[in-house]
Formats: sequence, C-alpha cells, structure tokens
Amino acid sequence: MAAARPARLMAFRLDAERIAQLEAGGWRAYYDREWPRLIKLIVQLNQEQFHIPFPLSVVAALHVARGSAAWAPVDHDEANVRKHFRRFYRMARRWSGLTFDPIHAADLEVNYFAEHRKLIGRADKTTFVEAMAALHSELFGLSIERMVESARWRVEANNTVDTITDGSSRDPDADWVKLESELRECYRSIQRELDAAER
Repeated sequence: MAAARPARLMAFRLDAERIAQLEAGGWRAYYDREWPRLIKLIVQLNQEQFHIPFPLSVVAALHVARGSAAWAPVDHDEANVRKHFRRFYRMARRWSGLTFDPIHAADLEVNYFAEHRKLIGRADKTTFVEAMAALHSELFGLSIERMVESARWRVEANNTVDTITDGSSRDPDADWVKLESELRECYRSIQRELDAAER
C-alpha cells in the first residue's frame, strides 16, 4: 500500500498538454539561443504549473535561463550551473507544494544534462534514462521504477531534438511537433503514476 502523501502534494496536478507546449517552445528557444523568448515561456510555466507568483516567476525563470546558458558551452562552469538550478528549485518547491530536496534536484538536473550531452549519437541511452528517472523520482516523490516510462519518453524527446540540432532531421518542423508529443506522453505518464499513488 502506497504511503499517504501530504494534502498539498495530492493537489498537485500536471497539465500535460500545456507543459509540453511550453517546454517544447522553450527547447526551441534554447537551441535557437533566443533567450528572451525562453525566459517568457519559463515565466508562463512557473506561474501556471509551479504557482510561482509574479514577479518571482521572472526571477525563477532567469535562474533557469542563466543555468541553461551557462551549460551551453562545452567548457562551462558547472558550479555556476548548479547555483542557478538550486535557486530555481528552491522557489519551485516553496510555491508548488512538492516536497523534493532542491539541492539534490538541481544536482540530478545537471547530471541529466551531462548524460544527454555524453550520449548524443549513441544508440544505448540506458544511463540517460536512469538519470531522467532519478530526477522525476526526486521531484514527484515516487520510486525510480515508477518513473522509468516517463523518463523513456523524455529521452525520446531528447533524441528527436538531437536530430534537429545536428542537421540530420529531414523535416525539422514536423520533428518539433513530434518532440512536443513525446513530452506530452512523458507528463501523462507522470500524472498516471501520481494518480495511482493516491489510490
């Protein structure tokens, strides 16, 4: 029998359609280096999903954008990346009702970034799936085993974006649509597991 979760956490629900739309747009802005657009989309996500009020939603978005921008160079300052993600996750925890450890979540986020970069172009994405499942497990308070499906969908989305960014995609616009669909399935899977944990 699953342990009862706090009332605030039980009230947390994912809008898979909306998150996928905003996140796919954010990924596109990131890879196009359109930082103002990235910030705008993250502000929307912060307000709608994590319930971070304005103007703190902007501060949180700036931390995500700065952390992401700091990660972009291969020769990056990892401590700076972690600093910004830790600050973001502290704000997300405060307003969302989720109960994750913001320092651990940020470290897992950076590990996910590292696995993605390390495994680009490789067929075996096992450690990437494991890294993503660990992050989802920390954020949503469920076992890693229950987060494997969502992690696989997330990795599929990363695989899709890799074909766009490396120039191998035959139809980038269609692949951006495909990526959004994969993200949608990722978040639907998480919500199914959250619902199952409440039964």
